Amino acid sequence: MEEQVRIDKWLWAVRVFKTRSIAAEAIKKGRVTVNGHPIKSSKTVKVGDTVQVKKQPVTYSFKVVGIIGKRVGAKLVPDYMKDVTPDSELEILKTQRYVMNGVRDRGTGRPTKKERRDIDHFQDLYDPMEEDDF
Repeated sequence: MEEQVRIDKWLWAVRVFKTRSIAAEAIKKGRVTVNGHPIKSSKTVKVGDTVQVKKQPVTYSFKVVGIIGKRVGAKLVPDYMKDVTPDSELEILKTQRYVMNGVRDRGTGRPTKKERRDIDHFQDLYDPMEEDDF
């Protein structure tokens, strides 16, 4: 186990981001903070730090439990980080999924032409592709 590691490398190793370059880009854009302070990719993390990652529309929070520089399997991730994201943030994610999937009550059949127009109008109001996402 390592003593210190760069934040971009740690975020990649515990599978918060798919690649280290995506992690570094998110840090550069100010979407990652450590203990509430904006950081640079070269910042080293310590056990006990709280890392906040903004992935629209939710801000995830992770507690650093262990230091690691090499990517590990998904089953080993809890040995190095603890997800401390508030339930209110996760509720936002559930709500967005519900809205974006256009969930209909069971047994109501296909939407009528008017309902379809209403659905299309609602989805045009919130277009996730317009957001600056990574």
